[in-house]
Amino acid sequence: MARIFSGIQPTGIATLGNYLGAIRNWVALQQGEDECIFCLVDLHALTVWQEPAALREQTRQMAALLLACGIAPERSILFHQSAVSAHARLAWIFNCVARMGWLKRMTQFKDKAGKNQEEVSTGLFVYPNLMAADIHAYHATRVPVGDDQLQHLELANDIAEKFNHDFGVAFFPRIEPLVLKESARVMSLRDGTKKMSKSDPSDQSRINLTDTADVIAQKIRKAKTDPAPLPEHVHDLEGRPEARNLVGIYAAITGKTPHEVLRHFAGSGFGPFKAQLAEALIAHIEPIGQRAREYLADPTGLDHILRDGARRAEAIASPIVAEAERLVGLLPGV
Repeated sequence: MARIFSGIQPTGIATLGNYLGAIRNWVALQQGEDECIFCLVDLHALTVWQEPAALREQTRQMAALLLACGIAPERSILFHQSAVSAHARLAWIFNCVARMGWLKRMTQFKDKAGKNQEEVSTGLFVYPNLMAADIHAYHATRVPVGDDQLQHLELANDIAEKFNHDFGVAFFPRIEPLVLKESARVMSLRDGTKKMSKSDPSDQSRINLTDTADVIAQKIRKAKTDPAPLPEHVHDLEGRPEARNLVGIYAAITGKTPHEVLRHFAGSGFGPFKAQLAEALIAHIEPIGQRAREYLADPTGLDHILRDGARRAEAIASPIVAEAERLVGLLPGV
């Protein structure tokens, strides 16, 4: 039995992109024999300024949405990162193992920092070390990732290899990326060349998992398209990023292939297509929002689920990190 680890930042509201690209695959993974650990990475969120009360609220909201999507506490471990001290403890060790040159090559840091690299937090710079600690604290060997996280996973393996070499052990196992073929890459409703993001300033660019039926219908109706009708063949969507995105969303949410979608709508304008797309999204997404609101109506029960998950996570991670601390020469704590 392998151990799978994955995390999601609790900032912002989970979107259709988060759902189709990651969350629904997490739900499927927990049906198998592997042990699944899913983490709300609130420490990662601190790499940029967060309003404290909002972060607490959004952490609960993300937990409610994951549960509403089908993450089951009886099958998986769901918790918030800051509740398990092993993450921060191992991250500091990895800060001392990783090399500055490795971190400077991380493209996500370059993208997020841009021209302001001297002004961003040091946390944003060492973010990949904490991500490595998140995984290695559990000796997880499989991590569901998108293409944008593969570089961080390679770094996590480099850190583990250097740790093992420096201390003459075979302690941290190698991580294998779990790139799921059925993962959908969902783009912005306003710009088909950009990934749908919960941090985009425009709420019209995304479908939030908390959106009501009316809001979903309105966003799809206003989604950017082009004047040409839908083609018969997928290759004819090249150069039409917004059309390709909407067809991909329709295919992913209905379980069809893009080819099947186009075969049904070939020659049609976007009006009828958008109407059916909105209908399919509402049928799938609106119940998630309703279930999430039910979880949020019982914050005591929601906190209990997270605390129980944290206790189970701590039971796995604490002995592993304690051994890592012993290996580097630290005395045991209280």
